[in-house]
Amino acid sequence: MFDCKLQDEFARLAALQRYEVLDTPPEEPFDKITSLVQTVLDVPICAVSLVDRNRQWFKSSVGLDVRETARNISFCTHAIESRKPMEVHDALLDLRFAANPMVTGKPFLRSYLGVPLATPDGYNVGSLCALDIKPRRYAPQQIEVLKSFAAVVVDELELLSMVRTDQLTGAASRRAFVDNVGKAAAQFARHGRKSALIMFDLDHFKQINDSFGHPAGDKVLRAVGACCGELTRSADMFGRLGGEEFGVLLYDTDEQGAMQTAERFRQALAGLQIAHTPTIGITASFGVAAFSDRFQTSEALIDAADQRLYRAKQDGRNRCCAADRKAMPLGQPDCVGA
Repeated sequence: MFDCKLQDEFARLAALQRYEVLDTPPEEPFDKITSLVQTVLDVPICAVSLVDRNRQWFKSSVGLDVRETARNISFCTHAIESRKPMEVHDALLDLRFAANPMVTGKPFLRSYLGVPLATPDGYNVGSLCALDIKPRRYAPQQIEVLKSFAAVVVDELELLSMVRTDQLTGAASRRAFVDNVGKAAAQFARHGRKSALIMFDLDHFKQINDSFGHPAGDKVLRAVGACCGELTRSADMFGRLGGEEFGVLLYDTDEQGAMQTAERFRQALAGLQIAHTPTIGITASFGVAAFSDRFQTSEALIDAADQRLYRAKQDGRNRCCAADRKAMPLGQPDCVGA
C-alpha cells in the first residue's frame, strides 16, 4: 500500500523542525534511553538520529565521537523510508553500505538495527538505532524492545515540544526562547550573522491583577500573546520569559532595525483595548540589544536588553531603550516612546 507521507520530504522536514530540537544540548531523558539500549541489546553503539535535509544529527549517542554526519552516508536515511524496523546483518555484504566510509573506516560498522521515529501525524523524523562492529542478527524480542524504546523517544520529543510553548499566550516558553538566543549567538560567532533581542515588560501589571483579579490578568496576557504573535515575522521568535515579561528574537536584524520593530510593538500594545468592565488598556516598556563585539554571548545579550528594559521603566515607562545611560552619545535618540 502506497504511503504518501513516506514520500513527502518537505512535510517530513517541517515535522522535524516543529520539534525545535536540532543542535540543542544533550538531555538526560534521551541519554538514558541510548544507555539502556546499549545495555539491553549488548551493542557498542546506540544513537537517537534525526535526519535533517543534508545531515543526520544525534540528539543522543553512546559509542560515537561525533554529533553529526553527512546524510548521504547515514544508515538512518534508509531506515526512515519504511514503517518497519530496518536490519542490516552484515554491511560488507549489503551493496548500499559496503563502501560506506563508516563501514570501511572508523567506527567500522558491520551491523545495524534501526526503528523509525514516527511523529503522531505519521512522519519519520529519524530513528533509534543500535549498531555493532561485528555481523549479527537480532531476535524478534530484541527488535520489539527497540521499538518500545523508539516510542519512548517520540514521547519525549512530544513532551519537549509541549514544554517549549507557553500554554496561556501561545508564545515560546522561556526555555525554548533562551535556547534559540544561544543558537543565534553561535551563528554570530561562526558566521557573523546579525541578530537582535527585544525584551519588554507590561507596565503596572500587578495593579491589573489587584484591581480586576487574576482571570482578567490572564485575559490581558492572552491578548498580548495574540497581538505580538501577529506582529512577529515567521522567521523570528516571540517568547514569554515569565510573568508579564516577553521577548522577541529578530534574525538578520541590527540594533537600529530592532529599535524600529520594538516601537511598532509598543504602539500596538498601547492601542489594545481588552474587553472587560471597565475596558483594560495597557502599555509596555522595551529594552533592545544586538549581537556585537560588546555583546557576543547569549548571556551578555539578554543582560544588556534587560538592563535597557529597566532603564525604560526608570525613564517613565511606555518607551523603548537601546543604549545604556552611561554609554549614550549626546543627541542620540536611544530612548523613544510616549
